[in-house]
Amino acid sequence: MSRERATAFVPGHVTAFFSAHSAERPAATGSRGAGLTLTDGVTVRVSATGTSRGDGSVGAREIDGGPGTIGAVEDALAALGAAGGADAAGGGDAAGSADAPGETDGVPVDVAVESDLPIGAGFGVSGAAALGAALAANDALDRCRSENELVRIAHEAEVGRGTGLGDVVAQARGGVPIRVEPGAPGIGELDGIPAAARVEYVTFGELSTEAVLGGDTAALTAAGEDALDRLRADPRLPTLLDAAREFAREADLLVPEVAEAVDAVDAAGGEAAMAMLGRTAFALGTGLSDAGYDPEACRVDAAGARLVE
Repeated sequence: MSRERATAFVPGHVTAFFSAHSAERPAATGSRGAGLTLTDGVTVRVSATGTSRGDGSVGAREIDGGPGTIGAVEDALAALGAAGGADAAGGGDAAGSADAPGETDGVPVDVAVESDLPIGAGFGVSGAAALGAALAANDALDRCRSENELVRIAHEAEVGRGTGLGDVVAQARGGVPIRVEPGAPGIGELDGIPAAARVEYVTFGELSTEAVLGGDTAALTAAGEDALDRLRADPRLPTLLDAAREFAREADLLVPEVAEAVDAVDAAGGEAAMAMLGRTAFALGTGLSDAGYDPEACRVDAAGARLVE
């Protein structure tokens, strides 16, 4: 029987480095690479209430308390037979049009997305929202899908919107995931670094994921493959950060504000790198604080995406 309401939490994810891999099927498209999942993340609430928005559509949409939609969320809901509504401005790379096929059919749902993290700054908010919506809608509507099926749905929605390649599978796992092979569960392969850590981060603005992924990714992919080889040979957090710094330089993605922060942390004896893809620097321990910044702080999330009461 349908519970009618459900809530999911999905950790944020900072990608340290990656290589892009396309395929004919969205489920097989993805990235190889590594990153950190964060206890700061995204909470998604789904309610099968069928609230009218006064424009002929059903299903209210909120992002951080205001009206907004995320394209990948709408696509994930449509795959689970949940009705959507008209598009509203959501802001940042995560926002997209709500023109998912079949979204006007099925059970009307209200969706509220609340993020601890800024959108478009390299924290995988779009992927987290899509995965949270899939988990919560499955529970609220009693769709009886397995975890792997729901991760696949969210991954395909994210890939289809061009807002990410590997965040969803990493966020589902939690910890410090290594994406050994690209793609959704059953296709891709994951490993991880067995580590826990305090993480600090500062954000200097947005960076368009679609613009980077939609361009020539040959140099980026070559740098990402080299970084992954290094980490798999020595799966430790210091190696992850060192490989991330080299990747950002070789892929020509490092922006001045982040470069300055990374250098300052290094001068203070810490470890920092750039979050892909965003104008964000992240550091282990108290690296950014020691360098004179006023960062946000959280920890590596050990559990991964989950339903919550």
